[in-house]
Amino acid sequence: MLWVAIIGLIMTAVAVTLAARRVLFLYGLATIGPAAPERIEYARKNVGEEIKAQLVEVLGQRKLLKWTASGVAHAFVMWAFLILATVYLEAYGSLIQGAITGTPDFHIPLIGTWAVLGFLQDFIAVAAFLGLIAFAVIRIKNSPKRLGRKSRFSGSHLGGAWLVLFMIFNVIWTMLLFRGAAINTGNLPYASGAFASEGVAALLKPLGASANEVIEHVGLLLHIGVMLVFLVIVVNSKHLHIFTAPLNVMFSRRPDGMGAAQPMRIDGKIVDFEDEDLDGDRLGRGKIEDTTWKGFLDFYTCTECGRCQDQCPAWNTDKPLSPKMLILEQRDHAFKIAPYLMATEEQRADLHEDVLSLLNKPLVGEDGVIHPDVLWSCTNCGACVEQCPVDIEHIDHILDMRRYQVMVESNFPSEAGVMVKNLENKGNPWGMSEMKRADWIEELANRDDPIEIQLIDEKMPEDTEYLFWVGCAGALEDRAKKTTKAVAELLHIAGVKFAVLGPMEACTGDPARRLGMEFLFDMLAKQNIETLNEAGVKKIVATCPHCFNTLANEYPQLGGTFEVVHHTQLLAKLVDEGKLVPVIPIEEKITYHDPCFLGRHNKVYSQPRDIMAKVPGVQTQEMHRHKDRGFCCGAGGARMWMEERLGKRINTERVDEALTTDPDTISTACPFCLVMLGDSINEKKSSGEAKETLEVVDVSQLLIKSIKGQPVGAS
Repeated sequence: MLWVAIIGLIMTAVAVTLAARRVLFLYGLATIGPAAPERIEYARKNVGEEIKAQLVEVLGQRKLLKWTASGVAHAFVMWAFLILATVYLEAYGSLIQGAITGTPDFHIPLIGTWAVLGFLQDFIAVAAFLGLIAFAVIRIKNSPKRLGRKSRFSGSHLGGAWLVLFMIFNVIWTMLLFRGAAINTGNLPYASGAFASEGVAALLKPLGASANEVIEHVGLLLHIGVMLVFLVIVVNSKHLHIFTAPLNVMFSRRPDGMGAAQPMRIDGKIVDFEDEDLDGDRLGRGKIEDTTWKGFLDFYTCTECGRCQDQCPAWNTDKPLSPKMLILEQRDHAFKIAPYLMATEEQRADLHEDVLSLLNKPLVGEDGVIHPDVLWSCTNCGACVEQCPVDIEHIDHILDMRRYQVMVESNFPSEAGVMVKNLENKGNPWGMSEMKRADWIEELANRDDPIEIQLIDEKMPEDTEYLFWVGCAGALEDRAKKTTKAVAELLHIAGVKFAVLGPMEACTGDPARRLGMEFLFDMLAKQNIETLNEAGVKKIVATCPHCFNTLANEYPQLGGTFEVVHHTQLLAKLVDEGKLVPVIPIEEKITYHDPCFLGRHNKVYSQPRDIMAKVPGVQTQEMHRHKDRGFCCGAGGARMWMEERLGKRINTERVDEALTTDPDTISTACPFCLVMLGDSINEKKSSGEAKETLEVVDVSQLLIKSIKGQPVGAS
């Protein structure tokens, strides 16, 4: 047995040395970029929440189990890695004890002869084997050779995946081989329970005691050797996520990587645009080395599973953006240029020209790592972040690169430039006069049944509960104004005291921030925060999910903390309290479209549906993609003000899906969605693909219609 121990320990020393060198390289590369102190600080202060995240996300496989078949298979394999660690503990124990005493009958202290553990080890090995079969079937069924772009594995490194499946298979059969022989030699510590090993033992028993002893020794070395080779493969492949996924989950944003866009930082410090010493050339991410260590952790952790790609509205409408490939292309570029980044000045002069040629390759550009069409196709819908099982934050990567392109390179779609100028000069994306923000108020006041809207002069009236944040679309866009008037009338009926800013309201800055124009967002946000604070505003209700998200989640970054609700949340509450009572039936089949910034970004799914459920006569029919898998309308990420020239229009794709439910009405809860879906419906009507009576309305319009018996604005 001494020779077995010597071979095993030599193999271990070689493999651990190779793996350690790779780990040191990965650590060195990740730490060339700026710090991310906020990630460490949050994890340190929220230990309980981080433990819960590990239990739910990592051990519980919450996101993976949303995809039932592959999720269950992955759960089996993941738990096999954890449980079979006890088998390797036994294997090394047998190796050492056999060298010392000549008898490899080691068992783990206290629990090492417990039949339940023996059963669990064999059970998870068999379950993992079944998981491998499931993975193989899934990969063959979804092969890019068969499905092309429709395969979520399109662009993934397929060879490495098959190699890892093969290595896991080798772990399982070598384990059963040496354990089966150990049963026949009397060296397995479990008298019962290890059912699969016992089956193998029955097959090996006729070979005799001597043969089983040799098989046990050889099988033990094979089992350890496979694990060591697997270790080296893992740290050099996408399966590095086995080790980095728990870290990426630990340092991810809570409660998830959506909601607020992150403040811009330089060297870990939040940028102060009023700082005279601000280095304007370091805004955003212009080079791969501008990526924080958390960004590199994202690169290392990507499993190439393609769930993000499968759900991406840009990729699904034949645009070049794949969230998966966005991460992988940065990762691959980082590895290629790593010899330069990690070398000393003296060493750089001797580097191969293939490495030096990469120095002139821009991070974003026509011949860059990331093509501009990839960067500007993103709608910030959050589907990629929602589906990623290892908490990669794709939107943060995109925003950082956009910030550099916009503020340093001045390189962005020309149509968005008009929007930026309008925000700078008029405080709204359309460039309309600020006085136009009060037009809807006059329209309500001049009806046959007039409603007076309280306009804030300087301070919120003492008896006023909410500031109604109307938003640019709600005040200036004709279709969205119907929602504004419906909400105002519903609040009036319910007896809720509210007021509006009118001309004093300016854009929240969401389009500027999502475009990457952080400076303009900072200016608009601070202006609005000052206005709100001076008026004494505490509670806000907003109809636009983009305004809602910015006011609730992003203004606190600049000191503006308010209690913010979306109008569907407030209206659902008023209906539950009996202050709004829908009584008149609306005999229609209605399908609801989830706005991304209301749903995925802020987890508001139930309230709009609750409102529709209370309206008599309404028959609701969900689209195939809904709630956390809902499909974008195409307007987010400042795309509302950019022309959609590539592939199929996203709003057309969404309306095509809505039409499969044969709806009488499509409802939503966002003015951007209202416009985008409405435009597509009008096109469908013109081509005869949609019935003339089909319309898209806000949930509030359905509610007011059921309460009053007529659509808002009809009187």
